[in-house]
Amino acid sequence: MLRRTCEVLTGGTMTAVETQMTYSNSYTVHHEETYMTQEEDWDRDLLLDPAWEKQQRKTFTAWCNSHLRKAGTQIENIEEDFRNGLKLMLLLEVISGERLPKPDKGKMRFHKIANVNKALDFICSKGVKLVSIGAEEIVDGNVKMTLGMIWTIILRFAIQDISVEETSAKEGLLLWCQRKTAPYRNVNVQNFHISWKDGLALCALIHRHRPDLIDYSKLRKDDPVGNLNTAFEVAEKFLDIPKMLDAEDIVNTPKPDEKAIMTYVSCFYHAFAGAEQAETAANRICKVLAVNQENEKLMEEYEKLASELLEWIRRTIPWLENRVAEQTMRAMQQKLEDFRDYRRVHKPPRVQEKCQLEINFNTLQTKLRLSNRPAFMPSEGKMVSDIANAWKGLEQVEKGYEEWLLTEIRRLERLDHLAEKFKQKCAMHESWTAGKEDLLSQKDYESASLMEIRALMRKHEAFESDLAAHQDRVEQIAAIAQELNELDYHDSATVNARCQGICDQWDNLGTLTQKRRDALERVEKLWETIDQLYLEFAKRAAPFNNWMDGAMEDLQDMFIVHSIEEIQSLITAHDQFKATLPEADKERMATMGIHNEILKIAQTYGIKLSGINPYTNLTQQDISTKWDTVKHLVPLRDQMLQEEVARQQANERLRRQFAAQANIIGPWIQTKMEEISHVSVDIAGSLEEQMNSLKQYEQNIINYKSNIDKLEGDHQLSQESLIFDNKHTNYTMEHVRVGWEQLLTTIARTINEVENQILTRDAKGISQEQLNEFRASFNHFDRKRNGMMDPDDFRACLISMGYDLGEVEFARIMTLVDANNTGVVTFQAFIDFMTRETAETDTAEQVMASFKILASDKSYITVDELRRELPPEQAEYCISRMTRYVGGDAPPGALDYISFSSALYGESDL
Repeated sequence: MLRRTCEVLTGGTMTAVETQMTYSNSYTVHHEETYMTQEEDWDRDLLLDPAWEKQQRKTFTAWCNSHLRKAGTQIENIEEDFRNGLKLMLLLEVISGERLPKPDKGKMRFHKIANVNKALDFICSKGVKLVSIGAEEIVDGNVKMTLGMIWTIILRFAIQDISVEETSAKEGLLLWCQRKTAPYRNVNVQNFHISWKDGLALCALIHRHRPDLIDYSKLRKDDPVGNLNTAFEVAEKFLDIPKMLDAEDIVNTPKPDEKAIMTYVSCFYHAFAGAEQAETAANRICKVLAVNQENEKLMEEYEKLASELLEWIRRTIPWLENRVAEQTMRAMQQKLEDFRDYRRVHKPPRVQEKCQLEINFNTLQTKLRLSNRPAFMPSEGKMVSDIANAWKGLEQVEKGYEEWLLTEIRRLERLDHLAEKFKQKCAMHESWTAGKEDLLSQKDYESASLMEIRALMRKHEAFESDLAAHQDRVEQIAAIAQELNELDYHDSATVNARCQGICDQWDNLGTLTQKRRDALERVEKLWETIDQLYLEFAKRAAPFNNWMDGAMEDLQDMFIVHSIEEIQSLITAHDQFKATLPEADKERMATMGIHNEILKIAQTYGIKLSGINPYTNLTQQDISTKWDTVKHLVPLRDQMLQEEVARQQANERLRRQFAAQANIIGPWIQTKMEEISHVSVDIAGSLEEQMNSLKQYEQNIINYKSNIDKLEGDHQLSQESLIFDNKHTNYTMEHVRVGWEQLLTTIARTINEVENQILTRDAKGISQEQLNEFRASFNHFDRKRNGMMDPDDFRACLISMGYDLGEVEFARIMTLVDANNTGVVTFQAFIDFMTRETAETDTAEQVMASFKILASDKSYITVDELRRELPPEQAEYCISRMTRYVGGDAPPGALDYISFSSALYGESDL
């Protein structure tokens, strides 16, 4: 008793068919079959269609003969010639390359059944589950069962092993046809029946692999029979594929038999299998070359961007180092405005370029490492560290330039104030000294009376008193001139000349005054009468006049202050001055009383006055006029001081307004820096979630830019108002700018690091769980929580992960993770090391093996082979970089692909 149970999976449903066969002296066959109506690999009902059965008979017969002729035989009638099982076993031996059990030589029915069973057992041993196909049906010549058995053999040995891009069997064969015929017009392969009726798809397959056999441009879609016959004839004549179909049957059938078409098309696949292997090798080379070309493009872009940035820094530093001061306040303010434009307009794009340059460099190094290429080494002077040093030098010069500008503006402001004050005091002094030299040179005492002599004497004494009172003014003029010289005033020559003239004149006045006193003293003994009242008037009027001159000078004196406290001090001093006015008025009234007394005495004693006080040039009118002037200047001084109070109050509001924003923005920037640092080492969530979180941070930062711009506006208003200090905040605009630039750079670098981690994970096949494990280990040993590990912490981390480290091995690993010898291991360097330890990449040996396939196992490759197997761009890339092959067996122009493959991975020079 022999029992066989066969199961088949079709369309997701399992059908079990049990067939029992009892063997004694004869065969009794009993079938119990259960069918489910659905599409299967073998649709039994379709065999009832005579057209389909005809196509399958012809196709399957031709397919079997294409293999049987290798054994020197063939079949004529498919259901008759396989009945004894001999040719069926021979067919299986030919297509499998294996030996089957020795067949029974007898001609009895049981001999035939035994032979067919041996063939069916061999088919089952290859993993094929036969559905309701028994040896008795084959021996009896059942057409349906025979065709079904042959189709099962075709599926197992001609179609099942077809694999194209992770698809196999029917789907793989269909995808192969679609890829090969995609470039051809009027061809759209979607199935294995009506897509092949016009013959263009078959012609396209032949032309794709052997364009010399068919002129595809001359084919017409409206001639399907001609197209099919052309394909059949060419395939049979040049490709050793027998004619398995009739063109008329295919054209006249609404839906050609799918299995017949698949059988015939599979022959093309196997005929062109060698070409497929070459194409696979070409694809590998194209992939490697595309990576190399992309890396070279990134290198060129890095070199170009680095050169432009360094050239901009080289041009900008001399401009910032120029410390030649302008001579006017307006010119220096223009320099300050130019510097503001540089900070607002010209520098921000360069900051972005510098950040982008670092991102491009990190991305390039990551891609080179992932593609097993040597690290990129920029041209001399264009390393990221070189650019960082140049940028640091630029910022140092920039900071010094701004400080110099503000210092110069303060100096020019002080100079303008001093120069105006110098001119005012010189004008007043020159006005006072005008005619004094001529007056002192007069010899009027020679013809004067005693009274007149005494008057002249007293007048001279009053003049000496007045001269002494003006000594302070001359000293002030000299002191102002000296300060102007020390501050490098641009018109110091004119100042020095005028000051020298005043000093010379002052010395001459002193000499003349002393000479006149000596002369008057010589004649004083001759004259005794002195008018005491005139003398008293002169003595009291002169100091009071000097006081009024000083008061007018003080009331008109210019001032410069920078705070409310300073202006309040001036107001207090002014109030104190106003408090002295009643006492001064009493002095004025007393002086005026002396003049009135003179008039009274003259009237009493009948003295005829000349109207001129012999002791002084001051008159009652002079005192009254100056007093009125003093009273007029007091309210004007009040007004000036109040206006300055208003200006200082406005400045204080600007200080508070700037401080209010700065005290918010400064801590905000610091908080964001800390939050970004925490996100970069957080193990919660995937890298994509971290990227989304960082992108959200980046958008929030960009949205916050308006607050920085508003603070810049307040800062500009403060500088335009000449406000240079602010006691309400510790944050300066420079602090905020530097913090903002660091925040932008930090978020960009952090995003780039996560992008590189994603790129590393995807390229190396690292799972999210592995990345989380790496990140957790790093965080555990990052004891300072600053995103870096000390060498000792890094050693402990490796030991905890199972590494057996000696000193030499650990030193080697440190050179990988800390190439610049900074003394710390960053998270990105740790991830790179761990992914390098757990993943594989393409090697130079794999690329050499691919080139060897294209070169048909030769040690060299020709230009024609490269251009035939590779796309034009990659072919020309190889031709331009491969060296000539050195060897006696190579034709002229042969190329050395071995040295080229080594150079791609940095093992030799390209």
